[in-house]
Amino acid sequence: MALIVHKYGGTSMGSTERIRNVAKRVAKWVRAGHQLVVVPSAMSGETNRLLGLAKELFPGVNTPASDRELDMIASTGEQVSVGLLSLALQAEGLEAVSYTGWQVPVKTDSSYTKARIESIDDDRVRADLAAGKVVVITGFQGIDDDGHITTLGRGGSDTSAVAIAAAMKAAECLIYTDVDGVYTTDPRVVPEARRLQTISFEEMLEMASLGSKVLQIRSVEFAGKYRVPLRVLSSFTPWDIDITEEARSGTLITFEEDVNMEQAVVSGIAFNRDEAKVTVMGVPDKPGIAYQILGEVADANIDVDVIIQNVSHDGKTDFSFTVHRNDYARTMDLLKNKVAPATGAATVLGDPKICKVSIVGIGMRSHVGVASKMFRTLSEEGINIMMITTSEIKTSVVIDEKYMELAVRALHKAFDLEEPAAAAT
Repeated sequence: MALIVHKYGGTSMGSTERIRNVAKRVAKWVRAGHQLVVVPSAMSGETNRLLGLAKELFPGVNTPASDRELDMIASTGEQVSVGLLSLALQAEGLEAVSYTGWQVPVKTDSSYTKARIESIDDDRVRADLAAGKVVVITGFQGIDDDGHITTLGRGGSDTSAVAIAAAMKAAECLIYTDVDGVYTTDPRVVPEARRLQTISFEEMLEMASLGSKVLQIRSVEFAGKYRVPLRVLSSFTPWDIDITEEARSGTLITFEEDVNMEQAVVSGIAFNRDEAKVTVMGVPDKPGIAYQILGEVADANIDVDVIIQNVSHDGKTDFSFTVHRNDYARTMDLLKNKVAPATGAATVLGDPKICKVSIVGIGMRSHVGVASKMFRTLSEEGINIMMITTSEIKTSVVIDEKYMELAVRALHKAFDLEEPAAAAT
């Protein structure tokens, strides 16, 4: 008998009929002899509705006090889901019990709206499982040392499920969503995109950080750190599909040694159109200038991605970096009104219409010429590269947003990603 964690997204919980189907699927796994912990998201659109109500009443800038109340409000969506799913499981003839994060408890820090999990006490859950019950736990939330409800940020139910699986040493964590796995790229951009049978944690972490929306990045970090096998699969397959077939469907996110070593050099193409580029022109080229610029940005709680410092000319240099597009206006205001005067910069330039396109693959470690092939492909399409950043298993470029889909399609074809990976021998 294996302990399995199921996580169901908001679309999977989007109506009473879909909740019944989730309950039937869970019941199938229980009757096959498995112990089940289930982590559902709020019903589709519910968190947005709740936060929309809150912002009608408090439209201003968030404060620690208001963030606490937002967490109190947002956490109720998952509370409804676990109660409804437990009732649906009971209607299937199973014993089921629901818990909120604070009842388990899932302990977090006090960073409201973006808390991080610190520990999980699994004694209560294990006792229920031993008694033959299905345990249904709210995702997305926990409780801090002062007894306040906290939430983990958007997509946090993925992280909750993986953290629970890690704490309980589950055999596998199955993430049921509205897609049937991880693809070589977004099929809406490249219809020939292919579903991957397996992908390493490291590759998935890069894909998630670079724009792939299949899994929340923190859930992948957690899974890799605690070595929790993850499987992404569709909740819209028939609930009564053969359990052996279902257990092998979707995409397995696992350890590098379990991934087919004969796979393509590049596993996937990721892209992110939610970025903006800013450049601080003519700053003194001296020790500490990067800190003077980025320290102020960090203090404003603005995340920075790609960074480039140009060659020095006459003791001056230009400093460019990218931020999330939602932070663009705030970043430009900070740079123009505070950083530029303090550093003696000549001017500040910005471009909110850029995107980042990346190739990812563990095979890049052992093959030369991968980046040059990427650059040649983009050149042949007339696409200019503004910025470049690399790691062992990825190369990312910043380009004009209008060329994003062309770049993704061209790279997908250039690296033969529509072709099935070679079978291991």
